[in-house]
This record gives sequence, C-alpha cells and structure tokens, in this order.
Amino acid sequence: MTLSGLHLLLTYTCTYACDHCFVWSSPDQSGTLTIDQLDDILRQAKDVGTIEWIYYEGGEPFLYHALLLWGVRRAAAMGFRVGIVSNAYWATSRRDAREWLRDFAGSVEDLSLSCDPYHGDVEQEERVAAATAAARDLNIPVDVIRIASPAASDAAKRVGQLPAGESALMYRGRAAERLANQATPIPWSRFTTCPHEDLREPGRVHVDPFGHVHVCQGISIGNVFATPLRTICETYEPDTHPIVGPLLAGGPAALATRYDVPRAALYADACHLCCATRSALRPRFPGTLEPAQMYGPASSA
Repeated sequence: MTLSGLHLLLTYTCTYACDHCFVWSSPDQSGTLTIDQLDDILRQAKDVGTIEWIYYEGGEPFLYHALLLWGVRRAAAMGFRVGIVSNAYWATSRRDAREWLRDFAGSVEDLSLSCDPYHGDVEQEERVAAATAAARDLNIPVDVIRIASPAASDAAKRVGQLPAGESALMYRGRAAERLANQATPIPWSRFTTCPHEDLREPGRVHVDPFGHVHVCQGISIGNVFATPLRTICETYEPDTHPIVGPLLAGGPAALATRYDVPRAALYADACHLCCATRSALRPRFPGTLEPAQMYGPASSA
C-alpha cells in the first residue's frame, strides 16, 4: 500500500452532531490526540516516505486550537503539504475569522469548510462566508464541502449527477441511523461492490486519537501506537483482511453472506448495508471494527 495522504482525526469532539456524520462526532464524544501522540504520528508519516499531504479533521479540529496550530506548523516544517477540514463555528465575523486563521497563513494549503443543511441554515452560511473571505484575505486556499440531502442524492442516482459543488450523501455512521429511511430502498443483494473507497490501494488513510488506521471509517488495518505506520503499509494484505477481503470479493453483500449476518431486505445504499453488517460483527472482530466512536454515540474507546 502506497500512501500519499494521511488524514488525522485530531478529535472526535465537535460543536455539532450532524445527521450525516460518518464518525458520530458530537459535543459529548471523547477522544483527542495529545501533542506527544501527534508528534509520534507525524514522525511515522515521514518515515513512510511517500506521504505528501497531512489533513487535520475531526470532529472539529479548531476546538483544540493550540494543538491544531502546533500540528500544522510541525507538519509544514517537516515538508508536508497541510490541509484542514472545519465547520467554521469560529467565524463569527470576517474580522474574527482572520484572527483565528492568521497564524495558519503560509502553512495551510487547503482549508475545507463544511456548509450544508446538516450544519444549520442561515447562520452556517454566514460563518462559512466570513471564514472564506478571511482565508482569501490571508491567501489561504479555501473551498467548501457541501453534502446533498437524501432527496437530492436519490435524484442523482436516477439522473447521474448532482448540482455543481455538491457531493452525494453516503449512509455511513449517524446517517445510516438518522437518514436512511428517507432514501429510496434497494435490495441488499445488489450491493456487490464498494463504490466509494479503493480498499486495495487507498492512497490515503485516516488515523484517529486512539491510533487506529482506518482504510474506511470504522475498518482498522492496524494501530500506530502498537505498530509503525510504515510496517502497516508494507504488510497490508487486503484480500486476507477479515473485513476488507469480503468487501473486495463482493461488496457489502459478500460481507454479510460470508459471516451469515441477519439483514433486512432493503437498504439505502452500499454504505448502509456495510455499516449495519459491521455493527453486528463488532463483537467478533475486536481491534478491527474500531473504535466505538465510529459505531454510535460512545464516550470512550
């Protein structure tokens, strides 16, 4: 496995508890990296030798501003290109947003801001607009992430496209519980591929505050606090991985049948079936289907 990107979940805590959240982040969710842990992960990333980008995500990374700033500066000094994903809760005005962002200027090459109905309407639009303007004032490259509603995502399935600037909703994490009933259901047996992730050669992985290396959210292929990231990359064998292997062989449908997991007749999408199947399998695969934060409103690992 050759990685070019490493996405660090700085924290599972967030100011929001959005219905579409992959990782069940919320104000009550726990799990945050320390500076020492972050430094260790960045050193491991450098040792891999192929990683170009470090992204800081969450949860909401700006909740731990000092840690985020330390991590951004450290990663940039090590020669990585650096990005941040944020909901812009801190951008109460353009002037305030400039102060929040000023110290990141010159180090951050991509600031991605979430803005869609799941984060609220008018106030969220105003904050993202303020943050976007402030980032441009400081010459920080900025873009906006918009996730479509269930209705729009359904329409995209039928006509093959979404409005410019929007991405389809995937029924993972909290969305599998909160939003799946709004989608047009599809027979489970049709989900024979993973349509969103390259599980064989992912190119990028996520590392969370507990050290889990996620090839897809909630599917761990190792833990950097137990095994060096370089070793995890070099020894990754997707076809023999107990979860990735079946997914590669026949998608979520194959995962469910391989382990004889009870299932409903219909699901919103492949992610919905996959999440439901993995949730049922968690007791059988401790250390692999981790952590609890990826599977519900947990407050501990």
